[in-house]
Amino acid sequence: MGINTDGAKILVVDDDMRNRMLLKRLLTDEGYNHEEAKDGASAISKVRSYMPDLILLDVMMPGMSGFEVAQHLKSDTATADIPIIMVTALEDQASRERGLAVGVEEFISKPVKPNEIQIRVRNLLRLKLAMDMVKENNNTLEQEVRRRTKELVGSFEDGIYVLMRAAEYRDDEGGAHVRRISYYTKTLAAALGKDQFFCNTIALASMLHDVGKVGVADHIIQKSSALDASEWKKMQMHTVIGAKILSGSNSPYIRMGKIIALYHHECWDGSGYPQGLQGEKTPLPARIMKICDVYDALRSQRHHKEAFDHTTAVDIIRYGDDRIKPAHFDPRVHAAFLQIANELEEIFANIKTADPL
Repeated sequence: MGINTDGAKILVVDDDMRNRMLLKRLLTDEGYNHEEAKDGASAISKVRSYMPDLILLDVMMPGMSGFEVAQHLKSDTATADIPIIMVTALEDQASRERGLAVGVEEFISKPVKPNEIQIRVRNLLRLKLAMDMVKENNNTLEQEVRRRTKELVGSFEDGIYVLMRAAEYRDDEGGAHVRRISYYTKTLAAALGKDQFFCNTIALASMLHDVGKVGVADHIIQKSSALDASEWKKMQMHTVIGAKILSGSNSPYIRMGKIIALYHHECWDGSGYPQGLQGEKTPLPARIMKICDVYDALRSQRHHKEAFDHTTAVDIIRYGDDRIKPAHFDPRVHAAFLQIANELEEIFANIKTADPL
């Protein structure tokens, strides 16, 4: 089935009224709608309001030439796709090359031959309308892809959240910790200048940081007093267990989640675990996660400690105490954290409890 060009809109631009009348009569015979302009400036204005499917453009006009009109229209994304047929008495190769250089699609020599102009117009219109259909279909497809992607990411996020709540409800952190961490890490990543993909990925991946706790015994997870050396060693293994749980996936969220699970207790000065990595040997997502995790731990009540207020928690991270040292954190991440600390306080204030199961 062919593309129907009936009713297509064509703008006729020519300073000679007789030429405009001739062209309009030919277009009417073919069932096209048409408007006219007698010079370059009015043609550009008419294109904006009329948005034709095709333009028949004279070259030699007072004021702006056809070449200048074509260049103006082809340099604007709003009008660049409108095909232009130059109707000209110029026969030299240089004029045609100039027209092609500014983006003109076709040339017709004056005096015009009715059959030639009808065929050229019909063919270019079919091409233009076909391209419009492809664009419309692509836009529809892109919208559907975005919709489906949003649904899939939402389902994926729900799955991660349920998994992490299962792990975290074994101790006293609860699901609110997971939700806050997601917002903390995304906010801090943005403050570090990371792109939207990174920020969105870490928001989901960070929720998996303690998934390895499912492999640690209850009497260790839930112990209210200090862990002995043997218990502490087993607790540290939640990083390795988490990485094993998250291995083998092609998902960018799971791959980053594995990195965070394994390395989020490493320290910039090499004093962390499980590998004692130093500096940038610890991947950036884990370095972001570490300071966010420490902040939330300081703000939260646990079996063995009371909760600190925001100012105290930030001061501990800024200056250190008997357990936490500024040297534990990537200096650049540490500085960005201090700059946006008030935003994290707001997140903590807004997310005090887990969503109901």
